Amino acid sequence: MAGIYIHIPFCRQKCHYCNFFSVASRKEMPAVVHAICREAELQQSYLEGKTIETIYFGGGTPSMLEPEFLALLMETIRRFYTVHEQTEITLEANPDDISEQSLHGWKKSGINRLSIGIQSFRNEDLLYLNRVHNAEKARQCLTLARDAGFDNLTLDLIFGIPTLSDEGWIENINTACEMGIPHISAYALTIEPKTALDLMIRKGKAAPVDEYNSARQFELLMKTMEEKGFLHYEISNYCRPGHFASHNTAYWQGTPYLGLGPSAHSYNGQSRQWNVSGIKRYLDAIVNKSFPEDCEELTTGQKYNEYIMTGLRTMWGCSSSEILLKFGREYYDLFSSNTEAWLAIKYMECNGDQYTLTFKGKMLADRIASDLFIGED
Repeated sequence: MAGIYIHIPFCRQKCHYCNFFSVASRKEMPAVVHAICREAELQQSYLEGKTIETIYFGGGTPSMLEPEFLALLMETIRRFYTVHEQTEITLEANPDDISEQSLHGWKKSGINRLSIGIQSFRNEDLLYLNRVHNAEKARQCLTLARDAGFDNLTLDLIFGIPTLSDEGWIENINTACEMGIPHISAYALTIEPKTALDLMIRKGKAAPVDEYNSARQFELLMKTMEEKGFLHYEISNYCRPGHFASHNTAYWQGTPYLGLGPSAHSYNGQSRQWNVSGIKRYLDAIVNKSFPEDCEELTTGQKYNEYIMTGLRTMWGCSSSEILLKFGREYYDLFSSNTEAWLAIKYMECNGDQYTLTFKGKMLADRIASDLFIGED
C-alpha cells in the first residue's frame, strides 16, 4: 500500500494564518500542472511498484483547478502507477469553489472524497481569518455536496480564534453534526512566524490568541464529540465509525507516500525527500531533472521518534512489542522507563502492550511525546 500527495500551490487570496506554500494567482497553473505530470512520470520508481490506495490533492486550493487539469493529473497517475479500484481520492475544497457544476466535474474526474475548509460558520471568525467565503456559503456548500452524492465528507474547523466564544464554538460543532458530516478535523489557531496574522498582531491590528481559551475549547471539543458518538481517532480528527480518513491515517501509520508539486514531501520508510518551493524554481527543477531539493536518510533514532510522535496522536497508540521488534531492546527499555511517570498520573494508559493517551494526556500530547523521544548527537 502507498499514497500520493499532489500539492496545488494556488489560492484566490492568502488567509492571514496560513504558512503553507501558495501564491494568490493562477497565472502559472497550466505550467505547474504539466510539470507535476512530468514529475509523476519521472518519479514512478520511488514507490517501487506499490499499489496506490490513497490520492490527496492539497494546497493551496486545489478546488481552483480547471476540470481538464484535474482530469489530466488523474489520467497521468493512472498511467504510471497501479491505482486500486477502491482508492480514496480526496480533494481539498474551499466553499467558494463549490457549485453544482464543479461538483459534477470532480465526480467525473474520480474524486470520491471532499475535505472542505469551512473553519467556522460565523462571519466574525471568517473575517478575522481573512477567508473568502461567508457563513451562508459555508452551509450552502455542504448541502450542495451532499446533494451531488458526496457522502464521504470532512470539514475543517478552527478553535481558539479571538472572536470565537465558547458558546460560538459549541454552535459550530453542533452545526457540522446536524448537517450529517461524518468526519471533522479541528485545529487550534496557531500564529506562525512571518504570516500576515503574526504581523497584524505584533502591530496591534488584530487580537492575539489566548492559549487558555484554546485549551478550554479543545476540552469542550473532545467532550462534545464523544457525546455525539464520534471517535477521537487522532488528536485533530474525529469521525463516525467507519469514516476514517484513509490518506491521513496512512501518514500516521508510517505508510510510504510520494509527494508531487512545489514544496511537496515524500517518505518511503527509510528516508524523506522534499521539492523546492517557488513556482519558477520548481518548473526549472523539473526541466533539469534536479529534484528533489534534498533527501534525508533516517536513523533508527529518528524512525523511533517518528513512531512515538505519530502513534501517540492516535487512538491506536504505540505498541511496546512493535518497538522491540522494529527498534530493539534499547528502545524498548527506554520506552518502558519513560512511560512509567505518565502512567502513574493517568495521562497515559496501557491495555496489553498498547499505550495510549487519556483525556488529560491528549491536552499535552506533544509534551508527552517529546519526553519519550531518544536524543541523538
